[in-house]
Amino acid sequence: MRVPRAVARFNRRVTNPVARSLTPWLACLGTLEHTGRKSGKRYKTPLLVFKTQDGFAILLGYGPESDWLQNVLTGGPTVLHRRGKGVVLGSPRVVSKTEALPLVAPALRLPYRLFPSTTKQRWC
Repeated sequence: MRVPRAVARFNRRVTNPVARSLTPWLACLGTLEHTGRKSGKRYKTPLLVFKTQDGFAILLGYGPESDWLQNVLTGGPTVLHRRGKGVVLGSPRVVSKTEALPLVAPALRLPYRLFPSTTKQRWC
């Protein structure tokens, strides 16, 4: 199930600034730093992030047309800030949520299943 775009606009202006301040302390949150494909501006987007065996799974709650995903897929520099550390990411793949589930750390599989998303982004 995809979250409506109106919710995405509200979150961008209201919820995201609060979420960015919480990401260093919450296990399933991270901030993705990426460059706008048209503006060249640096953005910091809070996202649901789950550790996998060989990287990270990031849920696409707003679907594949999300601005942050389009920015990342154009190949600009991408850094994931999680629990106080930054990790440079590369090799993104969009896969189904079901395909990614076995790769998510066992302790995080229940929260992963509970969050709405039809697809997710995966970095190796």
